[in-house]
Amino acid sequence: MTEQAMEWQELTNLTRGRPFVVERVRLAGAGVAIEGEFELPQLAQLSVEDQVFVTAFVRCHGSIKQMERIFGVSYPTIKSRLNRIAEMLDFVETDPAPPPADVIDRLRRGEISAQQALSELEGPT
Repeated sequence: MTEQAMEWQELTNLTRGRPFVVERVRLAGAGVAIEGEFELPQLAQLSVEDQVFVTAFVRCHGSIKQMERIFGVSYPTIKSRLNRIAEMLDFVETDPAPPPADVIDRLRRGEISAQQALSELEGPT
């Protein structure tokens, strides 16, 4: 385990899974510190065990068979844990629908057809 991982695990053990707020961030090597109230990224809010599990899943390229071998558990156990972790994470929309006003403006300017505008307003199906 790396030194950073050990420090993170110590912090997690210290907080005993209770939520905490970061109030100061220092940019390494830049001599700059920012103070305020910062929320941790979702993955950092997971328990150390769940962070290890997610890291292993990513390193296995999502192969549940490999996860079964690594953790010595069955397919349903891996799926159950993935589902539990997924419920704790918000989905981040990577391609959000354009605001309706933008779609209508583009339609008025003749940049898109009425059918395209309807499609964009309805969103992905």
